[in-house]
Amino acid sequence: MFHPGTQTLIDHWAALPAAGPIPPRARFEPMRLGRLVPQLFTADRSPDGATFRLAGAWIETLHGRPMRGVSWLDLWAPESRALVAAAVVQTFREARPVVMVAEAARLRGVLEIVIAPLRGPDGEADRLLGLYQSAQEQERRREAVGPLTARLSVGVGVAGRPPLTLAAIDGRRIA
Repeated sequence: MFHPGTQTLIDHWAALPAAGPIPPRARFEPMRLGRLVPQLFTADRSPDGATFRLAGAWIETLHGRPMRGVSWLDLWAPESRALVAAAVVQTFREARPVVMVAEAARLRGVLEIVIAPLRGPDGEADRLLGLYQSAQEQERRREAVGPLTARLSVGVGVAGRPPLTLAAIDGRRIA
C-alpha cells in the first residue's frame, strides 16, 4: 500500500487520455494535483537515465540546489544507480508507473518516488513524470539530504505492452 500522495499521482497518470499505452505530456496538467506540485518533477530520458527539466521547490530544497539539467542518477549513491537506471528503463518498456523506496543519511523515514513515462510533442516516449513523497513529515531543511539509497523498485498496475514472445520461421528462432 502506497502513501496517498503516491497513489494520487499513479491514479492521475492512469486516467490521462492517450492513443497508446503512454500518454502525451500535453495531457498532463500538474496544477490538478494541488498540494503535490512542489513534490513533482519532469525529466528527459537520457542514455544513462534521466535529466531534470523541472522540479518542484520541495525537491530542490531536499537536494539543496536547482535541479534543471541535473542527471537524476547523480543524486543516488553509486550502489543504487543500477537499480534506479533499471527502474527508468522499466517504466518506459512496460508503459506503467514504477515506485521506488529510498533513504538518505539526513532524512527522517523513507521516500516513495514514483516515476511514469510520458510522450513528448514529437510523439516519442522520452519524458519522465515523477513525484517525491516522504513517508514522514519533514522539517524545514537547511542542508541537502545527501545521496539517496534505493531500497526497492516495483512496477505498478498492468504492463501496457504485451509480453515479448519468440518468433520462428521454419522452426528457427528469429526474435
